[in-house]
Amino acid sequence: MKIDEIAKLANVSKSAVSLALNGKNGVSQKTREKILKIAEEHGYIPRPIIKAEQYFQTNTKILRLVAVTNAGIVSDEFESLPFFMELIKYIDTQTGSSGYSLMVSSINIEYLQEEITRLENEQKSAGILLLGTNLTPEQIKMIADIQLNLVVLDTCYETLDANFVVMNNVFGAYQAGQYLMDLGHREIGYVESNIRMYNFDMRKKGFIQALTERNLRIDENNYFSISPTTISPQEAFTEKIKNSLDNLPTALFCETDYMAISVIKSLTELGIKVPGQISIIGFDNIFESRVVTPELTTIHVKKDKIALLAVEKLIRLIENNDTDKIKLLVDTEIIERNSCAVNREK
Repeated sequence: MKIDEIAKLANVSKSAVSLALNGKNGVSQKTREKILKIAEEHGYIPRPIIKAEQYFQTNTKILRLVAVTNAGIVSDEFESLPFFMELIKYIDTQTGSSGYSLMVSSINIEYLQEEITRLENEQKSAGILLLGTNLTPEQIKMIADIQLNLVVLDTCYETLDANFVVMNNVFGAYQAGQYLMDLGHREIGYVESNIRMYNFDMRKKGFIQALTERNLRIDENNYFSISPTTISPQEAFTEKIKNSLDNLPTALFCETDYMAISVIKSLTELGIKVPGQISIIGFDNIFESRVVTPELTTIHVKKDKIALLAVEKLIRLIENNDTDKIKLLVDTEIIERNSCAVNREK
């Protein structure tokens, strides 16, 4: 759900919705409550997640979650993407149970330094949780120079003097590769994002490592590149499959669940049965993986654990001056559903 849709339902202007969701003055309490109720009912996570009366409280109890948007993975509508929606929910819950308030701010990557500086000048936070999905080491270092109390999520740079908490991408994709081979698959394909970042590069590393250990490799014709944020059939993938009907892989690993769902839709339109003809495995275990047909076998990312560890570390930084830097990898696990089957042709 977008701001303009909330505005229509509440019969108010988009600016009124923005003020209400951001905890700012300019709307009545009755209107604010109406807007927040609609947002909550429709699964919209307001930014900042903070009550209006808390907005001007002391910075010692405010944590800021910063998402840097661009035209790639973290778009302006990132809060509606299942992975980020679930992660933010867990961060908000953990922040509240720790006695802090959470402000969620999205910043265009082109104005990163100016916007971080402006936000911190307008409402100083006690610390920042940074969604570093699409950021370079230089950009992360720049934010650390503005707010020393910083924990970065969803990426990791081992040589950077900063705190990171991220899922163990290498291990998760390694698990996926082992799982497919244990089912007897040998002709395995790889569906990768056409936008590259740390998480995807590490997943590719782990998956290829699993196959290499059993003397297998992915044929060049079995690599597919698609959008990571589109959940409908994608033309380039469909055309490549059409041209390979006589020599299809028996299984595909997809770098995200969104991609896996898109692949299942594409194959279904072509009359190719999942998992009867091709097994599909995803990565993330988003809610949608349970409602697609067939239900998606996937790699579960423990978003609740990531949120817990990140918030705990940030609070230790704030309250105990815990300056020891950490790089935490949270292991994943296989969730078996119905999109993978034993390869009867082995």
